[in-house]
Amino acid sequence: MPMQANLQAADTIDHVHEGVIYSPFHRRTSAKNINQQWSVWNGYASTKYYADAHLEYFSTRNTCGVFDVSPMRKYRIKGPDAEAMLNRMVTRDVTSQAVDTVAYNIWCTDAGKLIDDGTLFRVSEDDFWLCAADPNFDWLQLSAVGFPNLEITDISEDLASLALQGPTSCALLKAMGFSGIENATPFSIMRFPFGAGEITISRTGYTGDLGYELWVDPADAELLWDQLFSVGQVYGIQPLGEDSLEMARIEAGFLAPDVDFHGSLHTVDRGHDHSPLELALGWIINFKKGHFSGRAALAKEKAAGKHRRLIKLDIEGNKPAENSILYCDKGCKKTIGYVTSAMWSPVVKANIAYGLVEGQYADGPIWAEIYHQKELRWVRKLAQCTRVTKPFWAPERARQTPPPDC
Repeated sequence: MPMQANLQAADTIDHVHEGVIYSPFHRRTSAKNINQQWSVWNGYASTKYYADAHLEYFSTRNTCGVFDVSPMRKYRIKGPDAEAMLNRMVTRDVTSQAVDTVAYNIWCTDAGKLIDDGTLFRVSEDDFWLCAADPNFDWLQLSAVGFPNLEITDISEDLASLALQGPTSCALLKAMGFSGIENATPFSIMRFPFGAGEITISRTGYTGDLGYELWVDPADAELLWDQLFSVGQVYGIQPLGEDSLEMARIEAGFLAPDVDFHGSLHTVDRGHDHSPLELALGWIINFKKGHFSGRAALAKEKAAGKHRRLIKLDIEGNKPAENSILYCDKGCKKTIGYVTSAMWSPVVKANIAYGLVEGQYADGPIWAEIYHQKELRWVRKLAQCTRVTKPFWAPERARQTPPPDC
């Protein structure tokens, strides 16, 4: 079907929602949200925390936790041109991605500025799912120009999804009857009969620990939740809110849109967008494949080597460097960057952060200017930073196949 046949004018779209949208799991998440703490994610009610964010966070490190990722935007790109279109859009080589695997990916403007990141599922030779935190339907349609033999569909409301994360997650799935799930390798996909149809399980997640994402028809959403929490009682299962997931993803070294980077289509001021090279995502750019959006600009930027750099920092003391300015000297005479994400890590027992700094200062001394309260009075502290090259949290079980039944 020609791509043009799938385009819809804004005034002909009949599925626009008014007010807050509720995910297929909302009756279950609302019942467990004893504090009724909610935020809005892509129009959906999303739990900030259920009871205590730290207790929920510890389930991702000691037992297992469940986060409702249904508000994530999910798109299906299908047809003979799907591979070629996506290969021109994203920075990785889609032609080398095997069926039933998932690949972390990014896509850029022609100027080499990051639009968004997400996960690309290859469910068959000419059938893909693209999942991202923010809407990307318009960009997908623009990227499809010149590729008439494909269809792009927003399937966000057609799939209910949960992230099951933590060291007992595989043991729980086996106990639920998903035989062979222990053989799933990282970033692989498996399917099982479930409810009235099928469940897709990918060994993926946003916590840096052992984990899976579960994808079902919305009609089977509550059945999935109930079985998880019924069987999962002996595996220490807990519901996860956004606050606990944020803690886990910082430790894991994962980026968050609108926190660590601005999508280039959302920025107003020139220079406030980001390139993947600045965000330490050069490993995900394949310059050996053919043309892709932003290739020429990124190659030029890489050759110049003068771009800003997002680096991991271990900061002295125990006061998180949230919103801190970074300097190259203790006298604070030269501002070299700022902190994008920061926290005191309970499991690493360290004061950790990401800092975006000018390239020429990335390997030199760095100081963070931290403001914190002490008995309601604001205190200023200068803390020395040490650069870290690996994720703060990366346990072996996250890579093992089969993983241990911790």
